[in-house]
Amino acid sequence: MAQRRTPFGDRARYWFDSTLARGAAALVGWMALLSLAVVVPASAVMVWTDPDAPPSLAERLAEVWRLTGETLRLGGATGTPLRAMLSVLLALVTLLYVSTLVGLITTALTERITSLRRGRSTVLEQGHAVVLGWSEQVFTVVSELVAANVNQRGAAVVVLADRDKTVMEESLGTKVGSFGGTRLICRSGPTTDPAVLPLTSPATAGVVLVLPPDEPHADAEVVKTLLALRAALAGAEPRPPVVAAVRDDRYRLAACLAAGPDGVVLESDTVTARLIVQAARRPGISLVHQELLDFAGDEFYLISEPALTGRPFGEVLLSYSTTSVVGLIRGGTPLLNPPPTTPVAPDDLLVVITGDDDTARLDDCAESVEKAAVASRPPTPTPAERILLLGWNRRAPLVVDQLHRRARPGSAVDVVAEPGEATIREISEAEADSGNGGNGRNGGNSLSLALHHGDITRPETLRRLDVHSYDSVIVLGRDPAPGQPPDDPDNRTLVTLLLLRQLEEATGRELPVVTELIDDRNRALAPIGPGADVIISGKLIGLLMSQISQNRHLAAVFEELFSAEGAGVRLRPATDYLLPGSTTSFATVVAAARRRGECAIGYRGHADASTRPHYGVRINPPKRERRRWTAEDEVVVIGTD
Repeated sequence: MAQRRTPFGDRARYWFDSTLARGAAALVGWMALLSLAVVVPASAVMVWTDPDAPPSLAERLAEVWRLTGETLRLGGATGTPLRAMLSVLLALVTLLYVSTLVGLITTALTERITSLRRGRSTVLEQGHAVVLGWSEQVFTVVSELVAANVNQRGAAVVVLADRDKTVMEESLGTKVGSFGGTRLICRSGPTTDPAVLPLTSPATAGVVLVLPPDEPHADAEVVKTLLALRAALAGAEPRPPVVAAVRDDRYRLAACLAAGPDGVVLESDTVTARLIVQAARRPGISLVHQELLDFAGDEFYLISEPALTGRPFGEVLLSYSTTSVVGLIRGGTPLLNPPPTTPVAPDDLLVVITGDDDTARLDDCAESVEKAAVASRPPTPTPAERILLLGWNRRAPLVVDQLHRRARPGSAVDVVAEPGEATIREISEAEADSGNGGNGRNGGNSLSLALHHGDITRPETLRRLDVHSYDSVIVLGRDPAPGQPPDDPDNRTLVTLLLLRQLEEATGRELPVVTELIDDRNRALAPIGPGADVIISGKLIGLLMSQISQNRHLAAVFEELFSAEGAGVRLRPATDYLLPGSTTSFATVVAAARRRGECAIGYRGHADASTRPHYGVRINPPKRERRRWTAEDEVVVIGTD
């Protein structure tokens, strides 16, 4: 069989590739040949076309050599062959020296630039915020710190994590967006190494925030980071306040000891579980918390008002037109929603919600109250409830415990999970723990649990559940498996939500769904109805940490606000306070809530409940503002169940 003749071009290309594979010497040779192939003919043309060119061939060739040498910096001396060879040798030595010197300088500069890009230089800042660790919360924390520093010049946020510096900068730039006047500085290194932490200059920082990483043993890493920070700050006075978060309450004591007396440690899973249960009973509460905790709107402040000393707290509620008073700080202890007859002591601080710390101005609004519009009916009683819990993760037992604490006798929770996610033993332990831990008014047998095995991403599983018979549907994502992206559980959750939405559309009946997502960007993808609520598990903790980092005295206020037994944020039907269809001021709502022992701080309008970005939520409206109140509107109050 005759061999197929290989085209000359292919053979030449193969031969050229083979010579290049021999190393740098072959590459240098080819470069030399290519240069000579261009320079020598061009020099010859220049000599032969020059009117002043020498007449003899030898002289013209010497001129070509001279031009070639000058062009390639090879000396170009003419004369005897020995003289020409020495000229070339000296030129090569000079070229070698210069190229080596340039190479050394380039290498040194490259190494220095690479070192800087790796984030290994020490930060020289004063009063900056230091963020230690990397998780989904870092984007919320940095974004809120940037918003808090919008009116400050020279503000800086330093992030230290065991990741590539460039990757961190690109991720933060993509998700956070513009940093305004705040400078973002990223440093790379392990947060648990005391020798690395000085890169962030923690001794001169205004605050240090420690984030739990997206790993199975995140809490142990937080404790170790706090210990490393304590070692790095040894001998430094004063020390910056520290704000940290752990997932499991079993690590909180160790974290508090490592953080020191000025440290604040939050329990992220417990707070998230409480918010999920609150949203299950009153969808929309997560929107209220977000409005209260981000720096975009009105926030919590502590102010002193000597002019109100001695006046009962009930009168203080109507003493400001654009500020909502929600409690007192007495002796360092928060008293949220105290009895209306509680007098304001000389050393008390007022806990208020306002636009800024200088916007709380006295302006009595008692004359704006219209008593004729106040409803006189008793509060709506809370009946027994049936809850459907789809999915199981590490927060599920905490959710069950929170459901038990406020459950009415006869309430039930049905859990649907795959056999590998939840077992009968885990359900029994959760039921026993909630019964033993439920120190509320309902005793230990007010809530029953039942486990049903099934895949919540399959339509047949949801169709046989009769989901419309439940008062609330809670969707929990799986715990991220080792090696998976932290937001991977959101993929299954979105599938479940899509199936629930299809059931809503098929029956024409709205489902009160509460779902937990990890990545805030997936909120826009969630196929949910207007009656649903989305809890971004990491975002709430990031908002809390950011608020406390700006005023650590608010930590006690938030501790009370998110505690299981204290006064918290509640959504109530507007008809509990006002006559349906009445047009009246918000001051009337405040007065009606005062009669029930609550502090009204805002409302959610039903007409705008599906309109972004606030979905009808209005926090701290002017008390003289009048609007028409419908039976579907809701009032936001600080109170107890």
